[in-house]
Amino acid sequence: MINVLAAAEWGGEFEGVLDPINALFDFPAIIPLELFGVDLGINRTILIAWLVTAAAAALFIVGLRSPQVVPGKLQSFLEMIVDFIRGIALEIIGPKGTRFVPLLTTFFVGIFVLNVAKITPFLMLPPTSRMAWPAFLALISWLVFVGVGIKEQGFGAYFGGIMFPPGVPKALYVILTPIELLSNLILRPFTLAVRLFANMVAGHILVVITLSAIHVFLPSVPVGWMVGGFALLAAPVVFGFELFIIGLQAYIFTMLTAVYISSSMEAHH
Repeated sequence: MINVLAAAEWGGEFEGVLDPINALFDFPAIIPLELFGVDLGINRTILIAWLVTAAAAALFIVGLRSPQVVPGKLQSFLEMIVDFIRGIALEIIGPKGTRFVPLLTTFFVGIFVLNVAKITPFLMLPPTSRMAWPAFLALISWLVFVGVGIKEQGFGAYFGGIMFPPGVPKALYVILTPIELLSNLILRPFTLAVRLFANMVAGHILVVITLSAIHVFLPSVPVGWMVGGFALLAAPVVFGFELFIIGLQAYIFTMLTAVYISSSMEAHH
């Protein structure tokens, strides 16, 4: 598909070398910055993340700065989001889940706005399609649910419950203990990050191919316009599907974090 797009773009005479697929996500620093040999340059993904995060924060500040008894449209919308997350926290964690509502709301809204940059005009790039962002969010989730487990159960009881689940024959601990440690302490944050990252990468590539097909083939008469026309008709479906995936991935990350917090608050039985 990429070869076809390139050939069409160059009038059917393209003989060069295509950039690797990673070029879709590799952006040089706009503001170069290095500290003690560490590259801290500000690139496009960082600027987009700052922009959408600031926009979301401003929306909540404006909408909830002076809450009214009879809320307006913006206040009602924001309260609906918070109530939705509160429902998740109370259903999964229980009464103690109320104190995690701010964290879970931040996860949901933050991931959603980072993801939605994928289909936002003039941005068209989700920062979560770079592994560093999902990994950072997953690390925060990991620190929270491990910290909750230690606080609620105690260090020894928490890790002891993970390594030596009760009711299991002691001979099986040789096999079960490494599996439980791997599952609870490594695979949980790893799958949180990879799931978000993979979905955003796949979606970004789909959006790029759709828009490239429109740009390259639609003006091409008499042959290419049929492909471009089909891509143009498919674009609303692609964008609608991606919007669904954007919200779904924010929900899944938030919901699984609540599940992991809940499992950390009680001893294994």
